[in-house]
Amino acid sequence: MFDLEKAIEILERTPRTLEQLLDGLSSQWIMTNEGPGTWSPYDVVGHLIHGEKTDWIPRILIILSEKEPKTFTPFDRFAQEKNSHGKTINELLTAFKNLRLDNLNTLKAQNISSEDLKKTGIHPDFGLVTLAQLLATWTVHDLNHLSQISRVMARQYSSDVGPWTPYLKILRG
Repeated sequence: MFDLEKAIEILERTPRTLEQLLDGLSSQWIMTNEGPGTWSPYDVVGHLIHGEKTDWIPRILIILSEKEPKTFTPFDRFAQEKNSHGKTINELLTAFKNLRLDNLNTLKAQNISSEDLKKTGIHPDFGLVTLAQLLATWTVHDLNHLSQISRVMARQYSSDVGPWTPYLKILRG
């Protein structure tokens, strides 16, 4: 069952985790992706920033509001391509950390109850979703992108690990 306090534990740590993993690395680690149509760690951080600005908190506030209809604005999953242009990874990491801190303060200020978690909004693709589902997705979204960044980085050495490949699941599949 969804537990907001446990979710916040992850949401609070994501900026520090990204900073520890990416800050100060060479551009090969930061800018390499898995091929056309895939994202580098730099792209992922830009995507997370866009989500902090336009997705999670705005949708939470829509669900908690008294206004009808509770329809979410569609999310541009590729906005980082324009919004991150010309920024360094350190600038992106700092922006993400600050936005996440502000958003978690906003989230905590809502004093969300177990009844609130049952409230719904209308997602443009999925239809009716609960606040609990949205909050759980925010948490898993972070973990998904942390995993993605690790995979993209690890695969840079996929042809160099030699016979160990079968033991390194991150390089398979």
